[in-house]
Amino acid sequence: MADTTQPPSAQPGNVVDPYRAYNFKLVIQNVVQGHFTQVEGPGIRIDRILFREGGENSAVRAIPGRVEYTPVTLRYGLTDSTELLRWLFTAVEGRVERRNVSLAMLDDAGATEVRRWNLLGAWPCDWFGAPLDALGKELAIECLSLAYDRLELE
Repeated sequence: MADTTQPPSAQPGNVVDPYRAYNFKLVIQNVVQGHFTQVEGPGIRIDRILFREGGENSAVRAIPGRVEYTPVTLRYGLTDSTELLRWLFTAVEGRVERRNVSLAMLDDAGATEVRRWNLLGAWPCDWFGAPLDALGKELAIECLSLAYDRLELE
């Protein structure tokens, strides 16, 4: 009997559409944060350590080295909420408050989580205020970047 609880996997003749980039939510310390227009990242970089085995000069081997997690940049509409800025200013004052942050990808209906990235030990490391233009009609969008200690896929 076929398992109907799992979504179809990509196989020849079985078309699986990718998820839409606009269906996501951001969760900070188990609280869903709203009004985010864009999230750039997360990312992982693994340094390569190159070496030659003794006596074999024609081949260069590579082994994994230091792991680096690239900061995540959040873009969000300016509102009267100051929670994210207060978090940033604790770091400015030298008291880094690490929080666990999750980025959840949702299905096409925007109702069910299909993938989750957990950023462990995150803290704000960059902030850019919204550009202001008296002649413009765009939303005021601020940017906040988060550094984090580790990335886990759930």
